[in-house]
Amino acid sequence: MRNIHYTLLLLFAFHAPAFSQGQPLSYYLPDISYNPSIPSPHQYFGFHMGEWHLSHDQVVAYLKALDAASDRIVLQEHGRSHEHRPMIHLLITSPANHGKLPAIRQEHLQLSNPQASGKPNLAAMPLVLYQGFTIHGNEPSGVNAAVLVAYYLAAGESPAIGQLLDNTVIIFDPVFNPDGMQRFSTWVNMNKNKVLTDDNADREYDEPWPRGRTNHYWFDLNRDWLPAQHPESQGRVKLFQDWRPNILTDHHEMGTNSTFFFMPGIQSRVNPITPKKNQELTFEIGTFHAKALDKIRSLYYTQESFDDFYYGKGSTYPDAQGCIGILFEQASSRGHVQQTPNGPLTFAFTIRNQVQVALSTHEAAVALREDLLGYQRDFYRNAVQEASKDQRKAFVVGDKHDRPRLLKFAEMVRRHQIDIYELGKKTIVNGTAYEPGQALVIPLEQTQYKLILGMFQRDTTFTDSIFYDISAWTLPLAFGLEYGEVSARDYTPEILGAPLGEVSLPAGSVQAAPDDYAFAFDWDSYYAPAALYFLLKKGVNLKVATKPFTGVTRQGQRQFNYGAILVGTQQQPFGPDQLHQLLQEAAALGHLDIHGLQTGLTSQGIDLGSNNM
Repeated sequence: MRNIHYTLLLLFAFHAPAFSQGQPLSYYLPDISYNPSIPSPHQYFGFHMGEWHLSHDQVVAYLKALDAASDRIVLQEHGRSHEHRPMIHLLITSPANHGKLPAIRQEHLQLSNPQASGKPNLAAMPLVLYQGFTIHGNEPSGVNAAVLVAYYLAAGESPAIGQLLDNTVIIFDPVFNPDGMQRFSTWVNMNKNKVLTDDNADREYDEPWPRGRTNHYWFDLNRDWLPAQHPESQGRVKLFQDWRPNILTDHHEMGTNSTFFFMPGIQSRVNPITPKKNQELTFEIGTFHAKALDKIRSLYYTQESFDDFYYGKGSTYPDAQGCIGILFEQASSRGHVQQTPNGPLTFAFTIRNQVQVALSTHEAAVALREDLLGYQRDFYRNAVQEASKDQRKAFVVGDKHDRPRLLKFAEMVRRHQIDIYELGKKTIVNGTAYEPGQALVIPLEQTQYKLILGMFQRDTTFTDSIFYDISAWTLPLAFGLEYGEVSARDYTPEILGAPLGEVSLPAGSVQAAPDDYAFAFDWDSYYAPAALYFLLKKGVNLKVATKPFTGVTRQGQRQFNYGAILVGTQQQPFGPDQLHQLLQEAAALGHLDIHGLQTGLTSQGIDLGSNNM
């Protein structure tokens, strides 16, 4: 019996499929000369690309080596992830352009200012291309392709590369999501077989929850371009606004059994705010991708999946700002090789496709340079003209009870270079009264007119009612704020108060003395949970009001609503002075006021000792 088992094992070994784990440089990149003084990925890592999944620290270390070796590259850091990983980008252009990069940036920004956009000579100025990879951490072909493309741009020696570097500034962002990417690469490398298997049930392809798609807090960063609540998003949004690129590419992966997708997406699902010229240029750029994938005979498709509606994704955020957003979706090996209806899908093959479309984007950028620069200039000119004709003149947004929430919203909006003002006078919109100090105004006649519409207007009828995902987010509603449209009939210059500068949240205070009867604060505040959590963590005994009450404070009668937090002075593990100090720290964390109560007897509602407390 042992001999039969041994024979079967040998038969299985000789008939098991053999898969190439990695591929030489020529599999991915054009057969041109490369500067021998600049290390290739294979020389630096000691293995061929596609053999292992690169970790984030390996990517950063290699790109630092390219920066040190090449006069075409400057590496910069634009933030840190939640897990404190550096978020880096490369500025890639010719050495001559590097010598005048600040001037190039300033001239380029004039295209988005209609008052100055006639000054630049489009025939002589470089195009700005933003290439971004792997915003979903378990879509690794993007970041691994980025390493190869960076090497090609740093070391490649050909007339085409010289022309590209002379005519473009490339913002090269190798990994949008460092923490998720690290989580995923660790898993697949830990569970890789010495002899690869394409069995989809293999442990390598069964990544455990929460998987690597999201960031440290399990948030999908490709839904955070507009809210920009995470440091990864805030860094890349600032980078985008600092440069206002002409093209932004966003390299993703999709289901293993698919092929390759590139924009344009489903045309009936394009946001109507986006100009038709945007999609025409998207189609034109797509012909370059088709040519590149035809050359290596890779299967692909367009227009049958994905939409361009919600402006909070990487491929659509640019569309509201005179830029062309391009989504790439590669069928994912989710490891090193999987069996699919299209045959074995290797990691190396997925990387190769991503490299090809990154390079075809370079070709499109050079060929269409003046068209794309002209489109951006005309986009902002047209936007301001459309705003002047719009019967809506401003959006007013407010919160009567929670200034920090309103300011937090304003901070989000201002990240996108949108002007905001304090409300200058009491204004009634659709029966709702907005008061100065409790509301802000966003005028429509500004260059970011289209992005403002994408944030604020409520669309309820559509050409196509099917969407890929969160197409219905109206951001003031997502923040729980009241807002309304100010029409031309109701608009007066006095509505605009002082411009809102750098957002500074209220400091918070304790309006009480240590020997007060009790203390309370409202639950309306955006940051109230931070104050509550701090006090709980310190061991303070707290109660919550399940009904409203009017308490007696040092300043007089004050109403507290549902959810107010009560801090008694008795039965606490602290003395009065120590408790008062903790309340001061809580008030600062919560950007709120904590009030001292003088008696347990209230003038209205439940008393402080009520069973409803």
